[in-house]
Amino acid sequence: PRVTLPACPAHRPLPGSRVRHGFPPAVEEALCGVTGAQLELHYCLQALGEYFDQSHVALPNISKFFLHQALEERKAAEALMKYQQERGGHYCSKTIQKPNCDYAVGLMKALELAMVQWKTMLRYFEELYALSVENADPHSASTIKKQFIGPKIQKIKLMGDLLTNARRLDCSQDGRNSLGDYFMDRLQKEFRTSIEPEPSDHCSPCPPLQQCTGAAEGLKRPQRECSQHRNSIGPIYATIHCTTVLPQCNDGTGAKVKQGREGL
Repeated sequence: PRVTLPACPAHRPLPGSRVRHGFPPAVEEALCGVTGAQLELHYCLQALGEYFDQSHVALPNISKFFLHQALEERKAAEALMKYQQERGGHYCSKTIQKPNCDYAVGLMKALELAMVQWKTMLRYFEELYALSVENADPHSASTIKKQFIGPKIQKIKLMGDLLTNARRLDCSQDGRNSLGDYFMDRLQKEFRTSIEPEPSDHCSPCPPLQQCTGAAEGLKRPQRECSQHRNSIGPIYATIHCTTVLPQCNDGTGAKVKQGREGL
Protein backbone atom coordinates (compact mmCIF):
# COMPACT_ATOMS: atom_id res chain seq x y z
CA PRO A 1 0.00 0.00 0.00
CA ARG A 2 1.26 3.45 -0.95
CA VAL A 3 1.07 5.26 2.38
CA THR A 4 4.64 6.59 2.49
CA LEU A 5 4.17 9.55 0.16
CA PRO A 6 4.64 12.83 2.09
CA ALA A 7 1.24 14.45 2.43
CA CYS A 8 0.42 18.11 1.89
CA PRO A 9 -2.92 18.67 3.67
CA ALA A 10 -2.83 22.43 3.11
CA HIS A 11 -2.55 22.11 -0.67
CA ARG A 12 -5.37 23.61 -2.74
CA PRO A 13 -5.56 23.77 -6.55
CA LEU A 14 -5.30 27.21 -8.13
CA PRO A 15 -8.74 28.56 -9.04
CA GLY A 16 -9.26 29.75 -12.61
CA SER A 17 -6.06 28.29 -14.08
CA ARG A 18 -6.22 28.28 -17.90
CA VAL A 19 -3.17 26.06 -18.27
CA ARG A 20 -4.47 23.14 -16.23
CA HIS A 21 -5.47 20.16 -18.36
CA GLY A 22 -5.52 16.49 -17.38
CA PHE A 23 -3.67 17.17 -14.10
CA PRO A 24 -5.31 15.09 -11.33
CA PRO A 25 -5.49 16.74 -7.88
CA ALA A 26 -4.02 13.63 -6.22
CA VAL A 27 -0.91 13.81 -8.41
CA GLU A 28 -0.54 17.54 -7.81
CA GLU A 29 -0.74 17.08 -4.04
CA ALA A 30 1.78 14.24 -4.14
CA LEU A 31 4.15 16.34 -6.28
CA CYS A 32 3.91 19.15 -3.73
CA GLY A 33 4.78 16.77 -0.88
CA VAL A 34 7.69 15.14 -2.77
CA THR A 35 9.10 18.59 -3.59
CA GLY A 36 9.22 19.38 0.14
CA ALA A 37 11.01 16.09 0.80
CA GLN A 38 13.47 16.94 -1.96
CA LEU A 39 14.28 20.25 -0.28
CA GLU A 40 14.79 18.45 3.03
CA LEU A 41 17.29 16.11 1.32
CA HIS A 42 19.11 19.17 -0.03
CA TYR A 43 19.30 20.61 3.49
CA CYS A 44 20.63 17.31 4.88
CA LEU A 45 23.41 17.00 2.26
CA GLN A 46 24.37 20.62 2.75
CA ALA A 47 24.70 20.02 6.49
CA LEU A 48 27.00 17.05 5.83
CA GLY A 49 29.14 19.14 3.49
CA GLU A 50 29.50 21.88 6.08
CA TYR A 51 30.45 19.32 8.74
CA PHE A 52 33.39 17.87 6.78
CA ASP A 53 34.68 21.38 6.07
CA GLN A 54 35.25 22.16 9.76
CA SER A 55 38.80 22.60 11.05
CA HIS A 56 38.78 19.53 13.34
CA VAL A 57 37.63 17.26 10.46
CA ALA A 58 39.45 18.84 7.48
CA LEU A 59 38.25 16.64 4.59
CA PRO A 60 37.80 19.27 1.85
CA ASN A 61 37.14 16.96 -1.10
CA ILE A 62 34.42 15.05 0.76
CA SER A 63 32.90 18.36 1.83
CA LYS A 64 32.80 19.61 -1.76
CA PHE A 65 31.30 16.30 -2.88
CA PHE A 66 28.36 16.57 -0.47
CA LEU A 67 27.86 20.26 -1.29
CA HIS A 68 27.81 19.42 -4.99
CA GLN A 69 25.23 16.70 -4.41
CA ALA A 70 23.16 19.13 -2.33
CA LEU A 71 23.19 21.60 -5.23
CA GLU A 72 21.97 18.89 -7.62
CA GLU A 73 19.13 17.98 -5.26
CA ARG A 74 18.11 21.62 -5.06
CA LYS A 75 18.04 21.83 -8.86
CA ALA A 76 15.84 18.72 -8.90
CA ALA A 77 13.43 20.38 -6.46
CA GLU A 78 13.33 23.50 -8.63
CA ALA A 79 12.62 21.31 -11.66
CA LEU A 80 9.63 19.80 -9.81
CA MET A 81 8.33 23.28 -9.00
CA LYS A 82 8.69 24.37 -12.62
CA TYR A 83 6.87 21.27 -13.83
CA GLN A 84 3.94 21.95 -11.49
CA GLN A 85 3.71 25.50 -12.83
CA GLU A 86 3.73 24.27 -16.42
CA ARG A 87 0.82 21.91 -15.67
CA GLY A 88 -1.21 24.64 -13.95
CA GLY A 89 -0.43 23.73 -10.34
CA HIS A 90 1.70 25.32 -7.65
CA TYR A 91 4.00 24.46 -4.74
CA CYS A 92 2.92 25.19 -1.18
CA SER A 93 5.79 26.69 0.77
CA LYS A 94 6.32 24.86 4.03
CA THR A 95 8.76 24.86 6.92
CA ILE A 96 11.85 22.73 6.27
CA GLN A 97 12.73 20.78 9.39
CA LYS A 98 16.26 20.57 10.74
CA PRO A 99 18.04 17.52 9.23
CA ASN A 100 18.54 14.62 11.60
CA CYS A 101 22.25 14.13 10.86
CA ASP A 102 23.83 14.94 14.24
CA TYR A 103 24.87 11.30 14.67
CA ALA A 104 26.71 11.27 11.31
CA VAL A 105 30.05 12.24 12.84
CA GLY A 106 32.19 10.03 10.60
CA LEU A 107 32.56 9.23 6.93
CA MET A 108 30.90 5.83 7.21
CA LYS A 109 27.87 7.25 9.05
CA ALA A 110 27.55 10.10 6.56
CA LEU A 111 27.64 7.76 3.56
CA GLU A 112 25.09 5.45 5.16
CA LEU A 113 22.81 8.40 5.93
CA ALA A 114 23.02 9.66 2.33
CA MET A 115 22.27 6.15 1.07
CA VAL A 116 19.13 5.91 3.25
CA GLN A 117 17.94 9.35 2.16
CA TRP A 118 18.34 8.58 -1.55
CA LYS A 119 16.58 5.22 -1.16
CA THR A 120 13.69 7.02 0.52
CA MET A 121 13.47 9.55 -2.30
CA LEU A 122 13.59 6.76 -4.87
CA ARG A 123 10.65 5.06 -3.13
CA TYR A 124 8.73 8.35 -3.20
CA PHE A 125 9.27 8.79 -6.92
CA GLU A 126 8.35 5.17 -7.68
CA GLU A 127 5.08 5.53 -5.78
CA LEU A 128 4.45 8.87 -7.45
CA TYR A 129 4.98 7.20 -10.83
CA ALA A 130 2.47 4.46 -9.97
CA LEU A 131 0.00 7.10 -8.72
CA SER A 132 0.29 8.99 -12.01
CA VAL A 133 -0.40 5.82 -13.99
CA GLU A 134 -3.47 5.01 -11.88
CA ASN A 135 -4.89 8.51 -12.34
CA ALA A 136 -4.40 8.46 -16.14
CA ASP A 137 -1.63 11.07 -16.19
CA PRO A 138 0.97 9.67 -18.62
CA HIS A 139 2.84 12.96 -18.94
CA SER A 140 3.68 13.08 -15.23
CA ALA A 141 4.57 9.39 -15.24
CA SER A 142 6.99 9.81 -18.16
CA THR A 143 8.61 12.92 -16.66
CA ILE A 144 9.13 11.29 -13.26
CA LYS A 145 10.59 8.12 -14.76
CA LYS A 146 13.06 9.86 -17.09
CA GLN A 147 14.19 12.86 -15.05
CA PHE A 148 14.06 11.68 -11.44
CA ILE A 149 14.02 7.89 -11.04
CA GLY A 150 17.06 7.22 -13.26
CA PRO A 151 19.44 9.72 -11.56
CA LYS A 152 18.45 8.45 -8.10
CA ILE A 153 19.32 4.88 -9.07
CA GLN A 154 22.76 6.01 -10.28
CA LYS A 155 23.41 7.86 -7.02
CA ILE A 156 22.45 4.84 -4.94
CA LYS A 157 24.95 2.76 -6.94
CA LEU A 158 27.60 5.45 -6.37
CA MET A 159 27.04 5.47 -2.62
CA GLY A 160 27.25 1.67 -2.54
CA ASP A 161 30.67 1.77 -4.21
CA LEU A 162 31.88 4.47 -1.80
CA LEU A 163 30.67 2.48 1.23
CA THR A 164 32.50 -0.63 0.00
CA ASN A 165 35.77 1.27 -0.41
CA ALA A 166 35.32 2.94 2.98
CA ARG A 167 34.92 -0.47 4.67
CA ARG A 168 38.05 -1.76 2.92
CA LEU A 169 40.05 1.19 4.26
CA ASP A 170 38.55 0.81 7.76
CA CYS A 171 37.19 4.34 7.94
CA SER A 172 36.09 5.69 11.27
CA GLN A 173 32.51 5.43 12.53
CA ASP A 174 32.79 7.20 15.88
CA GLY A 175 33.98 10.64 14.75
CA ARG A 176 37.70 10.01 15.25
CA ASN A 177 39.65 10.80 12.09
CA SER A 178 41.57 7.84 10.71
CA LEU A 179 44.06 7.27 7.92
CA GLY A 180 41.32 5.66 5.85
CA ASP A 181 39.32 8.90 5.89
CA TYR A 182 42.36 10.78 4.59
CA PHE A 183 42.94 8.24 1.82
CA MET A 184 39.28 8.44 0.79
CA ASP A 185 39.46 12.23 0.68
CA ARG A 186 42.67 12.38 -1.35
CA LEU A 187 42.57 9.30 -3.58
CA GLN A 188 38.91 8.43 -4.18
CA LYS A 189 38.08 9.22 -7.81
CA GLU A 190 34.44 10.17 -7.17
CA PHE A 191 35.46 12.81 -4.62
CA ARG A 192 37.95 14.45 -6.99
CA THR A 193 36.31 14.29 -10.42
CA SER A 194 33.42 16.56 -9.43
CA ILE A 195 35.74 19.39 -8.35
CA GLU A 196 38.82 19.17 -10.58
CA PRO A 197 38.64 20.63 -14.12
CA GLU A 198 39.60 18.52 -17.07
CA PRO A 199 43.04 19.17 -18.65
CA SER A 200 41.38 19.98 -21.98
CA ASP A 201 39.84 23.12 -20.44
CA HIS A 202 43.25 24.81 -20.26
CA CYS A 203 45.00 23.93 -23.50
CA SER A 204 43.70 22.70 -26.82
CA PRO A 205 45.30 19.49 -28.09
CA CYS A 206 48.09 19.88 -30.60
CA PRO A 207 47.87 18.29 -34.08
CA PRO A 208 49.24 14.76 -34.32
CA LEU A 209 52.81 14.26 -35.42
CA GLN A 210 51.70 12.16 -38.38
CA GLN A 211 50.67 15.34 -40.19
CA CYS A 212 54.29 16.44 -40.50
CA THR A 213 55.07 14.69 -43.82
CA GLY A 214 58.34 16.55 -44.31
CA ALA A 215 59.77 15.12 -41.11
CA ALA A 216 58.69 11.63 -42.12
CA GLU A 217 60.50 11.97 -45.44
CA GLY A 218 63.58 13.37 -43.73
CA LEU A 219 63.73 10.43 -41.34
CA LYS A 220 64.07 8.07 -44.32
CA ARG A 221 67.11 9.86 -45.77
CA PRO A 222 69.75 8.62 -43.32
CA GLN A 223 68.92 5.04 -44.27
CA ARG A 224 69.56 5.72 -47.97
CA GLU A 225 72.77 7.63 -47.18
CA CYS A 226 73.97 4.80 -44.96
CA SER A 227 73.41 2.32 -47.80
CA GLN A 228 75.45 4.51 -50.18
CA HIS A 229 78.41 4.88 -47.81
CA ARG A 230 78.32 1.37 -46.41
CA ASN A 231 81.83 0.56 -47.66
CA SER A 232 83.36 3.94 -46.83
CA ILE A 233 85.42 4.71 -43.76
CA GLY A 234 84.62 7.53 -41.37
CA PRO A 235 81.57 9.05 -39.75
CA ILE A 236 78.49 9.66 -41.78
CA TYR A 237 76.69 12.94 -41.25
CA ALA A 238 73.06 12.90 -42.29
CA THR A 239 70.96 16.03 -42.40
CA ILE A 240 67.23 15.88 -41.82
CA HIS A 241 65.26 18.62 -43.54
CA CYS A 242 61.68 19.43 -42.68
CA THR A 243 59.84 22.22 -44.45
CA THR A 244 56.57 22.03 -42.53
CA VAL A 245 55.77 24.23 -39.58
CA LEU A 246 55.71 22.62 -36.15
CA PRO A 247 52.30 22.47 -34.44
CA GLN A 248 51.80 25.40 -32.11
CA CYS A 249 50.04 25.34 -28.77
CA ASN A 250 48.25 28.27 -27.21
CA ASP A 251 51.43 29.51 -25.54
CA GLY A 252 53.42 29.66 -28.81
CA THR A 253 56.06 27.07 -27.87
CA GLY A 254 56.09 25.64 -31.38
CA ALA A 255 57.34 28.90 -32.85
CA LYS A 256 60.16 29.12 -30.28
CA VAL A 257 61.28 25.57 -31.08
CA LYS A 258 61.34 26.40 -34.80
CA GLN A 259 63.46 29.52 -34.20
CA GLY A 260 65.87 27.45 -32.10
CA ARG A 261 66.27 24.88 -34.87
CA GLU A 262 66.90 27.57 -37.48
CA GLY A 263 69.55 29.08 -35.24
CA LEU A 264 71.31 25.74 -34.98
